[in-house]
Order: sequence, then structure tokens, then C-alpha cells
Amino acid sequence: MSTQQNSPRAGVVAADANAPAGAGGGMDNAVAGKSVRRRVVTASFIGNFVEWFDYAVYGYLAAVISSVFFPEADRQTALLATFAVFAISFFVRPLGGFFWGHIGDKLGRRKALSLSIVIMSVSTFCIALIPGYGTIGMLAPVLLLLVRVVQGFSAAGEYAGASAFLVEYAPANRRGLYAAVVPASTAAGLLLGSLIAALLSSVLSTDQLHEWGWRLPFLLAAPMGLIGRYIRTKLEDTPAFRALADQEESAPKAPALDMFRTYRKQLVIACGAVLLNAVGFYVILSYMPTYLSEELGFGPTESFLATTIALASYIGFIFLTGLASDRFGRKRMLITASVLFMLLTVPAFMLLDTGNFLVIVLVQILLGGMLTLNDGTLPSFLAELFPTKVRYSGFAVSFNLSNALFGGTAPFMATLLIGLTQSKLAPGWYLVAAAAVSLTAVLFAAETSRKPLKHL
Repeated sequence: MSTQQNSPRAGVVAADANAPAGAGGGMDNAVAGKSVRRRVVTASFIGNFVEWFDYAVYGYLAAVISSVFFPEADRQTALLATFAVFAISFFVRPLGGFFWGHIGDKLGRRKALSLSIVIMSVSTFCIALIPGYGTIGMLAPVLLLLVRVVQGFSAAGEYAGASAFLVEYAPANRRGLYAAVVPASTAAGLLLGSLIAALLSSVLSTDQLHEWGWRLPFLLAAPMGLIGRYIRTKLEDTPAFRALADQEESAPKAPALDMFRTYRKQLVIACGAVLLNAVGFYVILSYMPTYLSEELGFGPTESFLATTIALASYIGFIFLTGLASDRFGRKRMLITASVLFMLLTVPAFMLLDTGNFLVIVLVQILLGGMLTLNDGTLPSFLAELFPTKVRYSGFAVSFNLSNALFGGTAPFMATLLIGLTQSKLAPGWYLVAAAAVSLTAVLFAAETSRKPLKHL
């Protein structure tokens, strides 16, 4: 038995981080904990919202960006080049996962999150300042790639850090609900990106949108990032991390190395479980407007409107699935999500090709609702899978590795598979394959809900 389990301080951590609200515990948890948790939720939501608004705008305006930053060629080649830049920026995410995981596990969750949002916002703001291909030639896509790489590096610490932050502050019987704030804030950032893209597409002419209109959303990054950073710097770190930091002999000097040495099984399970989220999130919530306009022939405004409606419903569903995972368990929810995707995705993509706008909206709501069964459960599942001493590293490395290989490449792969197979159903089959891998991984996992968080 570890020294932490025997120490009085460990009991305080359990009371602070895991006791239900209203239960007795150290540090006046029933009173102070409620106020602190409210600020933690707000900071996690706003910060993650800013990060993913910045990151999503690129995906929503991909068709416009392709014509601005790449030489004129056939439309699909330019679009593939744009998505290739999107994918390449993801390849630095595992490196970012190691970096932010080390910072978060060694120096604290708050420090990592406060720094990542600044880098993300500054790099996104810089996109608005890059001249197009017509002005500086091949230097334009090179600069775009460099900025996107910086964005990918900084985003690598956000999702994992915010999830660990929320789970370590949440009551034991509400960790799923609290952690659902992270995907909800991500979708809210995507929603704002969708609304702005739809507004720009409807009020600006094609020439105006291509010349300067596409730059406007990226200019918002700087002020929003400063707001997010200010809120985060006003918070204390989690009780679980502070208690671990007090016991220096228990904290690993290299958390990522300790994770690979001791928690390899959890890491493999986590990477597999993330796969459906990685592919599903970017195909359904980011790539879909491009799919509707480029492959199915819908106008840009209709495409953005359909995705906006789907995103709004996704945000509502995500909290319900967070609650359901607290009640029914993480494993059951993740298995249900994978099975539904394997059975219903291809028929859903068939319905998208009907050309009926109402049917398309309903199908996107269905796909988004299925995705929330996974996404609303995944943050708490991954955070509970690893102990406090390597939680940030384990979450960040597994989440970013799967996203680098399959998430960032999802729009590129969807476009490429359609070109190779000449089938508009190709993205649907790609989702089915991702769901099958996630199902296999989750079947090997133990249930993590309604159990005390492991610290060592």
C-alpha cells in the first residue's frame, strides 16, 4: 500500500475531489467546493470554447482558404491541399501531448492551460495577417502551414487539461456531467464558427469573402484568448494535484516515461477508445459543411445552416449523455455509441443524398446525437483511466495520438476516399471502421465510474 493511501492528506484529497456536493469532508468541501467548482466549470468552458472556435474556423472556411493560399488547379486538388495542411498540423499534436502532459503533471493543470490558450490565440490571429498566394506566391501556403503547426501544438494540451481539471474537482457521482462541459464547449466554439461562416457567406459577395471577409473570424482570436487566460489564472490548481505536489517523493520526475513504463495497457485502450471521437468529430461536425457543398451540391449557406442546427442539438445532448454515463457507466455508453455507428452510419449517408434539406438536418441531428454517446462519456472515462500522477500525460498522449493519425486526417481521407471510390458513401464506411476499432478497445476496459480516483 502506498504512503499516500496511508496519509491523512490523502483522505483530504478524497473528500475534496470525490465526495458528492453536500457531503462532509476536508477543506469545507460542502461550502467552498461549490463556489470553486462553479468557477472551474466557467473557466474550462470559456477557455476550451476559445481554443476550438479558433481551430474550427479553418475547417468551416476550407473551400475559401483553398482558393486564397494555393495556386489555381482543379477544385478537388486545391481542397485536398487545404485539408493536407489541416492534417499536417495534427502531426505535432502527440509531441504537444508529451509537452503539455509533462507541464500539467509536474507544474500543474492551471499553468499548462493558461499558457496553451495564449499560444493558440496568437497563432490563430496571425492567420488573418498572411497575404494570399496571389501576393507572395508559395510563401503563403508555407506560412499557413507554420502557423497551423503552432496551433496544433498548443491545442494538444487543451482538451486533456480541461477534462482532468474538471474531473479532479467534480463530485464522484457527477464526474461524467462535469467532464461533459469540455465537448460541449468544443461544440459551442464550432457553433460560433458555423454562425459566423454562414453570416459571412450570406452577406458578402464571393469576391469580398475571398479578398478579406474570411480573415475576420481569425481576428477575434486575440481578445477572446486574453479573456480565457485571465479567468484561468484566477483559479487554484486541483486538490488532487496539490496533494500530490506536497508529496514530492511520490510524484514522478518524468510523468510520460512513467506512463509508458507502468500504464501501457491503459494507454492502448485509451488510443483505441478515442478513435471514434477523432474521426466522428471531424467528419460530422467540421467536414460536413464541405461535404454537403462540394459533394452533394448544396449552397454554402444551406450547408452551414444544417450543421449549425446539428451543433446546437449536439450541445443539448452532450450533457444528457454525461449524466447517463454517471448513472449507467462509461463502458456501457461507449459500447452503445460504437454499435449504433456500425449499424446506422451508412444508411444515414444514403439519406443525405436525397437532396431534401429537412432530411439532411434530421440526419445530422441523428449522427450528432449518436456521437454524443461517445463524446459525452469519453473525457471522464479517459481521466478516470489514469492516476493523478500521470493523468494529464496519459490523457493528452492517447487523445492526441489518435487525433493526429485519424482526426486531423479525417477531412483529407474523406475527400480522398470519395475520389478513389467514386462513392459519396465513403466517409460513412470510414466512420464504421473507426467505430469497430473503438468497440474492440472498450471491451477490454474496466468500468471506471462511481469509483474513487486513483492518485498513485
